[in-house]
Amino acid sequence: MANTKSDQINPNNGFSSLTKTFHSLRPPVPLPPPTQNLSISDYVTHLLHLSTTASSSSFPPEIPFIIDATTDQRLTYNDFLRQTKSLASSIKKLAPSLSPNDVAFILLPPSINVPVLYFALLSIGVTVSPANPLATESELTHMVEITKPVIAFATSLTVGKLPPIPLGTVLIDSAEFQIMMESDNKSGFDRVLVTVRQSDSAAILYSSGTTGRVKGVELTHRNFIALIGGLYQVRSSKEDNMIAPISLLPIPLFHVFGFFMLIRAAAMGETLVLLERFDFEAMLKAVEKYRVLYMPVSPPLVVAMSKLEMVKKYDLSSLQILTCGGAPLGKEVAEKFLARFPNIEISQGYGLTETVGGASRMVEEEEATHYGSAGRLSENLEAKIIDPETGEALGPEHRGELWLRGPIIMKGYIGDKAATLATLDGDGWLKTGDLCYFDKNGYLYVVDRLKELIKYKGYQVPPAELERLLQSHPEIADSAVIPYPDEDAGEIPMAFVVRKAGSSITDIQIMEYIAKLVAPYKKIRRLSFVAAIPKSPSGKILRRELVKHATSASSRL
Repeated sequence: MANTKSDQINPNNGFSSLTKTFHSLRPPVPLPPPTQNLSISDYVTHLLHLSTTASSSSFPPEIPFIIDATTDQRLTYNDFLRQTKSLASSIKKLAPSLSPNDVAFILLPPSINVPVLYFALLSIGVTVSPANPLATESELTHMVEITKPVIAFATSLTVGKLPPIPLGTVLIDSAEFQIMMESDNKSGFDRVLVTVRQSDSAAILYSSGTTGRVKGVELTHRNFIALIGGLYQVRSSKEDNMIAPISLLPIPLFHVFGFFMLIRAAAMGETLVLLERFDFEAMLKAVEKYRVLYMPVSPPLVVAMSKLEMVKKYDLSSLQILTCGGAPLGKEVAEKFLARFPNIEISQGYGLTETVGGASRMVEEEEATHYGSAGRLSENLEAKIIDPETGEALGPEHRGELWLRGPIIMKGYIGDKAATLATLDGDGWLKTGDLCYFDKNGYLYVVDRLKELIKYKGYQVPPAELERLLQSHPEIADSAVIPYPDEDAGEIPMAFVVRKAGSSITDIQIMEYIAKLVAPYKKIRRLSFVAAIPKSPSGKILRRELVKHATSASSRL
């Protein structure tokens, strides 16, 4: 008898020697039929009811969903659900022409109103497209050009940076917006018939590419349903019998990690503590004050918690789990952290904006001991490791470009067919651009990036964008930007600059020039003058030579 497909899959690492494909070792997650009309908002509401009815205790309606750590303002689940319906109804009345797949551009700092806005828009099929409120006008103009929003939401402080939007911009710090959230529901949302398909776009989140152009990643309701369904199934047993476990979100809500963690919290019935703006000590105070159990972090935060003396001033004994993503966390850093906090589990993961953030993760405590790994492949996913030179699919312990396929893979890059075709092949495989390997037990290790993005505190900084701006300066002849290792930030942008003949421009002047043109996380923080930029015969910058030069020069200091 011929072997079945399952017979050909190695049970230790999920690798099929027949198809050269890695399969998830997680139990498959049952998902709604793709043809069923269902928004992520309705799916989350369904899971929330399951979470509360399955709990060993009753779920008090006054349990907070959101707490603003800056003001201590709280939004209960009852008020959240009520305000979401009210706002959805009010938005439809304000803009009756709004229909599924229309885009709403959002430029807001974190607040308890943002989750209400997100879910209200998602419930009526409007695509949510949140941007960094620190972005410059030129950056925002490009985002608006590619997403073509019909309506926008901002504050009185951010609205001035937005170009004109067809249906206008609603200010959420206005009295009118508060009325929209508190309007009478009797003739409102429940009678507004909106058909939302799982294939409709739920969000457009922004990801920078090596070309320096910001790309809009189009994610469907189905993408989020698949991700949240998996997270719901594998949530930690530590939380199973707890009423509204409290988590803190130090990551912006416009970032893919913050976006899906918000949706996850609602589905699980958690209490989510928000920071209006990130401050390390404010984060520690919030953990102590609200007895936070769970917190997603980036590697620089793990470094800071393991190093800084101020941490000892705060009672962090409630913390049980840190989920670390955004960049690889080294074994040495993890061990140093655990030496200080032996009772806190670090669960590492890997994901991209293009995968809704969650492509691999650690689930059990034993998995969390595989330091340096990004965990095992998430539910319902397949992966390949492709040799960048030959295109051959490789097996365990071999390094190559990671390709992923499954229901969490993006629809594509909005308004950029060329980039979509270069990243997604005809069989649905997403080419991540990351150099990775799976070990013999199915753990994923991210070795390096084939793409050249710099990861500054979890933010993506495209070198080509900075190079383009540098070369726009009249006294700069040539330039290159590389990632420079930094213990606190992970990586910082470092520039190599060739001055024009006769120029005496200084490194400080150049860094100040760039700082005025980009968001704060994109600033050049280290600079060296050189006679020439090393390039290949085709003109490609040889960044590895520059990285080697920079790090070897640093080691000699």
